[in-house]
Amino acid sequence: MAWLGEVDLGTKPAPAGAQRMVTLIIDGQSIEVPEDTTVMRAAALAGTSIPKLCATDSLEAFGSCRVCLVEIEGRAGFPASCTTPVTPGMSVRTQSERLSQLRRGVMELYISDHPLDCLTCSANGDCELQDVAGAVGLRDVRYGYEGANHLAAEKDDSNPYFTFDPAKCIVCSRCVRACDEVQGTLALTVDGRGFASHIAASQDQDFLSSECVSCGACVQACPTSALIEKEVEKIGTPDRAVVTTCAYCGVGCTFRAEMRGEQLVRMVPWKDGKANRGHSCVKGRFAWGYANHKERILAPMIRETIDQPWREVSWEEAIDRVASEFRRIQLAHGTRSVGGITSSRCTNEETYLVQKLIRQGFGNNNVDTCARVCHSPTGYGLKATFGTSAGTQDFDSVMHADVILVIGANPTDGHPVFASRMKRRLRQGAKLIVIDPRRTDIVRSPHIEATHHLALRPGTNVAVLTALAHVIVTEGLADDDYVRNRCDWDEFVDWAEFVGQPERSPEATQHLTGVPAADVRAAARLYARGSKAAIYYGLGVTEHSQGSSTVIAIANLAMATGNVGLEGAGVNPLRGQNNVQGACDMGSFPHEYSGYRHVADPATRALFEQAWGVPLDPEPGLRIPNMLDAATDGSFKALFVQGEDILQSDPNTQHVAAGLAAMECVVVQDLFLNETANYAHIFLPGSTFLEKDGTFTNAERRIQRVRQVMRPKNGYADWEIVQLVAQAMGLGWNYAHPSQIMDEIAALTPTFARVSYDMLETHGSLQWPATEATPLGTPTMHMDGFVRGKGHFVVIDYVPTDEKTGPRFPLLLTTGRILSHYNVGAQTRRTENVAWHPEDRLEIHPHDAENRGLHDGDWVTLRSRAGETTLRALVTERVAPGVVYTTFHHPVTQANVITTDYSDWATNCPEYKVTAVQVSSSNGPSDWQRSYEAQTARARRIDAVPAE
Repeated sequence: MAWLGEVDLGTKPAPAGAQRMVTLIIDGQSIEVPEDTTVMRAAALAGTSIPKLCATDSLEAFGSCRVCLVEIEGRAGFPASCTTPVTPGMSVRTQSERLSQLRRGVMELYISDHPLDCLTCSANGDCELQDVAGAVGLRDVRYGYEGANHLAAEKDDSNPYFTFDPAKCIVCSRCVRACDEVQGTLALTVDGRGFASHIAASQDQDFLSSECVSCGACVQACPTSALIEKEVEKIGTPDRAVVTTCAYCGVGCTFRAEMRGEQLVRMVPWKDGKANRGHSCVKGRFAWGYANHKERILAPMIRETIDQPWREVSWEEAIDRVASEFRRIQLAHGTRSVGGITSSRCTNEETYLVQKLIRQGFGNNNVDTCARVCHSPTGYGLKATFGTSAGTQDFDSVMHADVILVIGANPTDGHPVFASRMKRRLRQGAKLIVIDPRRTDIVRSPHIEATHHLALRPGTNVAVLTALAHVIVTEGLADDDYVRNRCDWDEFVDWAEFVGQPERSPEATQHLTGVPAADVRAAARLYARGSKAAIYYGLGVTEHSQGSSTVIAIANLAMATGNVGLEGAGVNPLRGQNNVQGACDMGSFPHEYSGYRHVADPATRALFEQAWGVPLDPEPGLRIPNMLDAATDGSFKALFVQGEDILQSDPNTQHVAAGLAAMECVVVQDLFLNETANYAHIFLPGSTFLEKDGTFTNAERRIQRVRQVMRPKNGYADWEIVQLVAQAMGLGWNYAHPSQIMDEIAALTPTFARVSYDMLETHGSLQWPATEATPLGTPTMHMDGFVRGKGHFVVIDYVPTDEKTGPRFPLLLTTGRILSHYNVGAQTRRTENVAWHPEDRLEIHPHDAENRGLHDGDWVTLRSRAGETTLRALVTERVAPGVVYTTFHHPVTQANVITTDYSDWATNCPEYKVTAVQVSSSNGPSDWQRSYEAQTARARRIDAVPAE
């Protein structure tokens, strides 16, 4: 795909419900379009381009620029084509002498107050104002260029990614409308009146200091160079584009990577992307500079022991070392003494190959993935209740929801593009319930506010959900007809009897949860009475000792109210990483092959044995925590880690470090020498998403193409590196392209049966299951019945966490993410996103801060039973008294030094969200933190003499 521009039809299409077709005449040509289509769009569909400046098909029609005027037979005046709907028999003229005069007159006014620097302007050749001036035949400006103007207005270059030059602004309001309609932040406005009108960010602040979230919607909407990317100013306008998929969060935004030669100029959200619909966030839009960062490692390296400096070697020597070390260790310590971790940042094809390498090449099932520490309870809970380990809806369906329940998720920071769509639905009138100990932005933002915010005590999710269920059952709000038809009725009766007991009422549990009973009752009634109610949840649900229980409780609630299997209603995990859904789909868990089929099932195992030509182990392998335990016990000796930093991301950092240090061979395949690489013996440099072909699967089960934008700077795509290792171990792999890997996946995985690169090229994306019965995929799951047959109600009781507060540790710590950073920050910390979040801060309520004599910005010590760290305080009412919160994006903070070994009872997902802590004043960073850079430099020393 090498096209550059996208066709802009001027205005949005007619509403989806428009059924009647209308025939009209445009410049003598007959055209048929849906009713409610605008004249501008109809003309564009007929191949006629009407000049425009304020209009674009991503925004509502505005009608302010007055250059899109047309003549309509039988109608007086010159209506704006962008705001005029078509009518049957309408006859439109888009070009006449009078129209030309009017348009030139309007353009003269614009140009009379605009810099005449087209030849040196960064947008030369990519400027709509320039194009329209040429289209209307403007050759001179009668008004001259003297008198009052805005040409001396000061340029704002505060934002690290784009500039705002008010001298080149024509006040068309496209940026303001994009911020309002697309992003939903409402950070921009037109301030002043008449000649004094100008675009203002927040209270006339610079862009960096304002409420702007740098999503780029305003830059994309701007028809001039008033708002323009700094990379365009630096490199020049792009000359080709490749459509690919973002490698940050689980939304899976599609972008046009716009190139100039082999140099990436900008990432522009593709309006045909079905996950993002032409929108983006600061990370996907701008934070791709890590691909060229000076700290990126491009050559393989080895060392004998972890206290030695790294030595650069050839690819051949590095690959041979991996194969020989794993063979040596297995010969000495047994087949199950080695294992691997797949990456949720890599493609489906690459993840599939890593688990295949471990099962076929290593001969065991010791494979796990980062979902272990995030959404493994989702897989367990949804499979137990619904029969499949994934969300039930597509992102578009939120626009059909009447009630939205967000629990344990912060979509405005973690999944901002989807959050923008959710906010749009809320502005249209949908009701919102938020269950979260912290007041996130979705609770209250411009023009939206949650009807109910249940600010529960961390660790009491199950108690709150059971109290909601109690109200629904005892007040007769369950959908009995749905349950009888779609679920196991006897199980429902048992469950209803359990949740209906008086001790599980909101009144009986409010002392546990901290949520007033009246609020719980009101929220339960709102959810149950909504005709379509959708639940969206995140790591605040799963990262608990009762994570799997909470997922099951959510599923129970949705089934009891009939809110599964229809558009606008369902249960939806908001996955954290770009391909964490795909990593799970591909068989990255130690007990499952691709498609969530157990390794002990003889029929499934026989299928893979026949395809791979080796006998396979029927015993489930080790999970990540088990691997580390076994390493400290001396029975697990080698680990292959692709694209994960378990030392920074996993709980109880000291235990992780001890496990890694006990191993004889740790192989890290990544872009940078991350924290885990401090304990590695072999480093294989990875490739970025810009340098490979493949697919990602997002949180809505949408499989999308990743396309190579530039050649791998390290020499190989990640799938090629894994294949080299497999070949060195004697496996007969010979894939020539990732499409062949996908063909193998489809042949062995029923839910991917109709997935191929040809199908993805034709349809853009597919949502699994894509089978013979559903060849084009499945946007909404369980519409004709649950995958498992009858929906399965599971009785779940609230069990308090073993992590208790007390006199020594009276506060509860919970952790999360922030908009500008991603996961452990390995990528975003190496971009200009650090301008917004240069350090992790500890949020603490003013009451708790006052009791400890703390002020905003003070250095504090955060201490738990597991360890301590030091960071600066952020005094805020976002958190409730008794609760503190921090992020984990900066390794120097070492937030996971604080977290404990407590984990989910079913999946070992760590309990990141509940840690008893104490906060006290500190004189500054700890000695360990002060020496962090020096320690890291020693661990990452590279021999200055490269190998021949």
